[in-house]
Amino acid sequence: MDSYRVLVVDDDKEIRDAIEIYLKNEGITVVKAQDGIEAIEVLNEQDIHLIILDIMMPRQDGITTTFKIRESKNIPIIMLSAKSEDMDKVWGLQVGADDYVTKPFNPLELLARVKSQLRRYVTLGHYDGAQKLVNLNGLTLDQTAKEVAVHGEVVKLTPIEYKIVELLMLHAGRVFSISEIYERVWKEPGFNAENTVAVHIRKIREKIEIDPKNPRFLKVVWGIGYKMEK
Repeated sequence: MDSYRVLVVDDDKEIRDAIEIYLKNEGITVVKAQDGIEAIEVLNEQDIHLIILDIMMPRQDGITTTFKIRESKNIPIIMLSAKSEDMDKVWGLQVGADDYVTKPFNPLELLARVKSQLRRYVTLGHYDGAQKLVNLNGLTLDQTAKEVAVHGEVVKLTPIEYKIVELLMLHAGRVFSISEIYERVWKEPGFNAENTVAVHIRKIREKIEIDPKNPRFLKVVWGIGYKMEK
């Protein structure tokens, strides 16, 4: 993984340095910033493949920073949060974070999540098969371009959001449980995945549905899971 560059953003120098040690051992180049403002400056100057972003920071917190990043970039973002910041984790996912790790974190768990997000991000746009278009009543999935469009208008999805839409559209009409969606998209066991998946579903609906509260495409099947309407 020596070609990857990860931006670590945390106001605690010890945490930044500790994460750097573990990532460097995997051949990953590490760039560090101590707050959200510095992080945005780095993103404007360097090619970054993934961001590890603390929620609570001076000057500009992780939530605000994620929101600003998502205005123009789909780089995977893994949030770091203290156990007392559960609501902040939800807000982080809502504004576009892809995953989160709770402090104090297990370095091996963080490393596994970094590798998973990097694999997913770097392989987006490298579809090896023939061009495949799926159209469901105006909602179009282009697997070659890795894009989703609503009535011809491309919507900006994060890598995780795209993977969820792709999974559901390729199996339109089939109901997927929350744990199954999590396992297929995140490639991890789907224990306690309900909140994470629900937040991403909500964000997807806001982007693809005219009326997110009365969705036309992405339907919930109460007590079972979600499906994409045929």
